Amino acid sequence: MTRMVFWLVSSEQRMLLWANRRPAHQGINMWLSRWLGLITHTGGATFTLVTALLCALLASGPWRIAGLQCVIAVAISHIPVAIVKRKFRRLRPYQAMPHLNTCLKPLCDSSFPSGHTTAIFAWLIPWLLADVSLLPLLLPIALILGISVAWSRMYLGLHYPSDVAVGSVLGSLSSVLVSAAWSLI
Repeated sequence: MTRMVFWLVSSEQRMLLWANRRPAHQGINMWLSRWLGLITHTGGATFTLVTALLCALLASGPWRIAGLQCVIAVAISHIPVAIVKRKFRRLRPYQAMPHLNTCLKPLCDSSFPSGHTTAIFAWLIPWLLADVSLLPLLLPIALILGISVAWSRMYLGLHYPSDVAVGSVLGSLSSVLVSAAWSLI
């Protein structure tokens, strides 16, 4: 059992180091750092809740419903995040591995699970379900956005791969449950 745990921890650290590395080519490094530094904020509460509220208030039809579902899903998804963060006080990667690249103002609360990743996935699913005819167009955009936010959290040294994996599952599950409950109303 100890060997398996050691293998899992060391594998996760290797994946994190790979995601956290900076490309050798200066142009790619600058572009990637700007993109991931910007996109990471779309997983924050401000972006997810404000955009969902604006859509809920200003849009009509399925887009209004999707906005309402997003607000509810993001809010509900953060209940288990808050509970788990208090229960499992996992150091952030940059705190446990000081040689990692990190952002200018890194967060100091618990690492597990990723709240930004949870929020972006809770926010994405209702938009995908809002107008099924647009799913072929929206799905690739949603995947790029969700994966970019999750990747940015590791790139910035703020989360481990398991943090973002669990966050994506919590966010997706919350929004699917909200959408399913909505259809029963």
